[in-house]
Amino acid sequence: MNSDLATHYLEEARRQMKGHKHLGEGALSQLSDADFFVALDKESNSIAVIVKHLAGNMRSRFVDFLTSDGEKPDRHRDQEFELGPSTTRADVMDWWEAGWGHVMSALEGLKPQDVTKTVFIRHEPHSVLQAVNRQIAHYAYHVGQLVFLAKHLHADEWRTLSVPRGKSEEFNRKMAEQKAPQPPASR
Repeated sequence: MNSDLATHYLEEARRQMKGHKHLGEGALSQLSDADFFVALDKESNSIAVIVKHLAGNMRSRFVDFLTSDGEKPDRHRDQEFELGPSTTRADVMDWWEAGWGHVMSALEGLKPQDVTKTVFIRHEPHSVLQAVNRQIAHYAYHVGQLVFLAKHLHADEWRTLSVPRGKSEEFNRKMAEQKAPQPPASR
């Protein structure tokens, strides 16, 4: 792979991961402590469970990313979907930060020449590019669930995390104005 292209890919992967983290934090910040533990029905996961699963996946996939299988032998995935009665919002946020710490540490350590190396997830070979893309998609899926649940729980007080409903034209106009070429300053 071209070194410039690999460099650009890694920068974009880091940007997307940071964006997913930021979006999730925007949703989590709007919740009460109790909201973290609400499940919409018996087949649904609470925000706390989703975060616990994300953190478990992130640790397993990104610790020793280039040198060990992404499904660590000490990972117990099914337990990620169980919470103890003493679990708190602080615990959930600690999981969140630890998980994203593993992701960003691994991504920051990658070099352009690593993009085509082979890593394994559950003994299945992936290029680094494929493995990172797999996780970007997985984390986007779960962060979307977090946003959906948070918005559902706080529909009346929800502060949008993107373009407000009914404001697309205004937003597009402002973006065009900000990006329009500016005339040279007169002396």
